[in-house]
Amino acid sequence: MIAFYRTNDLTSKVYQDALAIRKEVFVVEQGVPEALEIDAEELAMHYVGYVDNQAVVTARIIEENGAWHIQRVATLNSQRHKGYAKELLKCIEEIAVEDKVPYLTLGAQDQAQDFYSKLGFEVVGVGFLDAGIPHHKMNKKL
Repeated sequence: MIAFYRTNDLTSKVYQDALAIRKEVFVVEQGVPEALEIDAEELAMHYVGYVDNQAVVTARIIEENGAWHIQRVATLNSQRHKGYAKELLKCIEEIAVEDKVPYLTLGAQDQAQDFYSKLGFEVVGVGFLDAGIPHHKMNKKL
């Protein structure tokens, strides 16, 4: 069973856990410079999923023109392929619907496009590089 928590308090344990997952996945595994990975933190709502009190998955949301921009979706390597990121995104979507958000948007790494497509996101526009990694913008109307 996974439990989700969210915070915009940068001194909280939830935020620290989100940051630890992001550093492990993006900085260590993917080689993204930390200065590019850790940005706009104070503008975001940070989400973390816990299994047996261990942080396993994270994402953050920044509101942009009424939409929610999902960013920094990451799952610890040892916890992948268990559906945790899917469950986290479903949780975020449910909250967005409650808050009457018209659509979700994200910049998906090209290797993750199929994952997001299965959740109802659609590619919009041409590809781009973010931290040297190919991405495409994807949206989902709510």
